[in-house]
Amino acid sequence: MTGRIFRYSFFDLFRSRWSLIYFLFFLTITSGLIYLSGDLSKVIITLMNIILVLIPLIATIFSVMYFYNSREFTELLLAQPVKRTSIFLGQFLGISSSLALSFILGMGIPFVIAGVLVSNQLLNFGMLVITGLALNYIFCAFSFWIALKFEHRIKGFGIAILFWLFMAIIYDGIFLLLLISFNEYPLEKMVLITSLFNPIDLSRILIMLQLDISALMGYTGAVFSKFFGTDFGIIVALISLSFWMLFPTLGMLRLARKKDF
Repeated sequence: MTGRIFRYSFFDLFRSRWSLIYFLFFLTITSGLIYLSGDLSKVIITLMNIILVLIPLIATIFSVMYFYNSREFTELLLAQPVKRTSIFLGQFLGISSSLALSFILGMGIPFVIAGVLVSNQLLNFGMLVITGLALNYIFCAFSFWIALKFEHRIKGFGIAILFWLFMAIIYDGIFLLLLISFNEYPLEKMVLITSLFNPIDLSRILIMLQLDISALMGYTGAVFSKFFGTDFGIIVALISLSFWMLFPTLGMLRLARKKDF
């Protein structure tokens, strides 16, 4: 039953104009950057800055809107002899997969045409895709969890946007204030620990470690590179990012079993 709900949700959103706009945005911006620059490494760095902010935001908005707009259909499914986890897991996988496919096609087609598959930037491009997919999955899961928790649409939407805002902007601001306030103390261990609590920072570190551009890594990326080395740092960051993918999914399914509709 999860597969049927997944297919319905996937094609329902993938056929919408918003998925087309999402696809065309990445297709246009990637094609334009490749045409203007010609250097795939620079294009990857530029796209990284776009992806780290845009993908979590779009995943948050689409997931919350889809959950609330399909509430009547969800209640109809709940009246059937179907497991609750199958319903919500199918819907979640459907929306996250449709957004992921639009992202991969929109960004991947220009890179493939530019010859990334036979270039020395293939691994860097692969890491960019992996982090983009991970962020899409993470923020879709958190948004579904929040929408499940709060029945009021405005409240749920506001909390979901606040969560994205905190992870994308506020978290780094607080982190920077801590570094400035306690700059006389050894903060390396604190930096390592706190960077693990933000999937956006983890994604940035992963891409920078793969690119091995120490000048652009920032303080957290430089500390990761110093303590773990490039390869081990990538492994640690990937494991941490995997936990971020697992945690909201389990939380969402646990809430779905108990919540009354």
